[in-house]
Order: sequence, then C-alpha cells, then structure tokens
Amino acid sequence: MKVGVVGATGAVGEEIIKVLDDRKFPATEVVAFASARSVGKKIKTKSFGTLTLQIYSFDIAKNLDVVFLAVSGGFAKKEAPLLAELEAGPIVIDNSSAFRYDDNIPLVVPEINVSAAKNKKLIANPNCTTAIAAMALWPLHQKFGIEKLIVSTYQAASGSGAEGMSELREESKTFLEGGQAKNKIFSHPLPFNVIPHIDSFQKNGYTREEMKVCWETRKIFGLPDLRVSCTAVRIPTFRAHAESLTIETRDLVTPEEARKVLSDAPGVKVVDSPPNLEYPMPITATEKYDVEVGRIRQSLVFGDKGLDLFVCGDQLLRGAALNAVIIAEFLLNNDEPAQKKAKTE
Repeated sequence: MKVGVVGATGAVGEEIIKVLDDRKFPATEVVAFASARSVGKKIKTKSFGTLTLQIYSFDIAKNLDVVFLAVSGGFAKKEAPLLAELEAGPIVIDNSSAFRYDDNIPLVVPEINVSAAKNKKLIANPNCTTAIAAMALWPLHQKFGIEKLIVSTYQAASGSGAEGMSELREESKTFLEGGQAKNKIFSHPLPFNVIPHIDSFQKNGYTREEMKVCWETRKIFGLPDLRVSCTAVRIPTFRAHAESLTIETRDLVTPEEARKVLSDAPGVKVVDSPPNLEYPMPITATEKYDVEVGRIRQSLVFGDKGLDLFVCGDQLLRGAALNAVIIAEFLLNNDEPAQKKAKTE
C-alpha cells in the first residue's frame, strides 16, 4: 500500500507521519509532500526509512492508495475531488473544513460512525474540538440519550498550527523578559491571556468555531435536531484542548453509571479522582491517544437527567492525525477501528 501525506511539514502533517510510524501502518511506501521551501529535507521514520520531502504532484498522488490532506481548505477543494473521482485513484482523507458540511461526504469519528466511510473515496475529518468531545459524548448518548449539550472550550495554540504554537512560545519569552507580547496569528496576544474568539463571528453572534461544534456533532451523531450551544476560547497552552460539557439526557443518569460506561468506551480514559488531584489536564493529555474524561458530576441544572463533565485531548492526535489514520486502518481492514498502541502512559 502506498500512502501520501500532503502538508507533511505542518503541525498535523507531521503528526500523521508519526502516527503511521508508531502504529506500524502497513505502507510499502510513504510519500511526503510539502511546499517548495521544504523540498529535499529529510524525515526519519522507524517503519518507512528516511522520507525525502517533495513538491505536490497530482501525477504521483493519483497512483497512491491513500492520500492524507493536511493543508488548507482551498487546496483540498481543488485537489481532493480530482483524486477521488478517479476509478483507480486513492482514498482521500481530508483534515480541512472543505467537505465537512457536504451531505454527500461522510464526516467520521471512527469509534462512532466509521461505517459511513465504507466504499467512499473522499472522507472528511472533523474539527478537532468536535472530535475530542464526541469521544466522551457518544457512549453516554448510546446509554442515556443526549437531548441538550452545552460546551465551553479551552483551546490550545496548536489549533492554529505550528505558527500558533511558535507565536505563543516566542511571545511568552518576550513577555517574561519584560517586553510587550504581540500577535500575528491570534486576534490578541495569547501569553497569559484568554481570547473568547476563534474563527470569524457569524450573524447569530457565535463564532464559526462554535458553530462547527454544533453542525458537526449533529452530523456525526445523526441527530439533526440535537440542541447544542458552544463558547470557544483560546488559552495559552500548546497542544491539548480542554472542554467543559453539560448534558441533559433522555433517561436517568448518575455519575457512577456514567463512569462505568466511559471506562468501557474505546479511546477514552477516565481520570476522575478529585481527592487525589486526578482530573483531565492538557499536561497529562498531551501526546496521548486517548481522551481524558473526569470531573463527572450530577448537573445542578438538569438534575437526575443531567451531567457535568470535563474532557481533555491532544488536538493534533485525537483531534486530527490519529482520527485520520484510524479511518484509513478501517478502510484497509474493512473492520471496526483497531484500538491498539494507545498512548496512555
């Protein structure tokens, strides 16, 4: 099997190659595509040898079996359909928002709706914030039925890619050395600050990032009428998103029952012992495959048909690269997603 990664030097592209390597994806060849300024540079892997970065070529990509797109939506809109429409062309898994809201393109979190990707040539990866929350919400929905969802997010700089992480690192250094932190990537300086603004504001007063959570959760769960509200906030952490989730359920639910359901759910790690100071945090979720879930408690608003909980997941892994690779594994094996090599230590 021949695999291509487009955008191999970006934050998500780099992680896709690492995940393919870590999970020993059965590729006979991995082609790493990057911009002209990166051509010729090398990436060392354990499973695939040393990869040499090259400029994207449709003629090369069309002869691959799977192509991961970790590039802008504009590039994806242009190139993905051209590849996917070829009868003998590759399966394309796109990490941008270009196709997420197209009714004809499956939007997939493998542990939830991987069957939607079967026999499809173009598959959309969800927004990172949606994917992380969905891992905890889906098993609860299956058991208790979710009727309302309120989300508040605490999103890392990695949501704006390698450039966002670099700006946080460099401007934090400037601030600590007595200088004035500046901003190019974010709407305001991020060091020692929180910014309740991610993506563009919409006519309804919500940002597009907040609406993505609404739109995508409904599509992935197959619940077009699910009532969802979200407030998305950028915080000065590097690469793991945290989210506060409040749900109203159809059936009676207790924290104890919820912990049992979540403990049995694939891709989820219950971290919920406040007396021992154990709860989900970016520092413990970073570079881990599983989504941490904790602070599980009865809702003071919705009572015995509601819960409050807190989740944290690596935005570049569960929210992007890992999700995409597990989709490819399913398509290769034509089976349920493999839960292997979970980075929980």
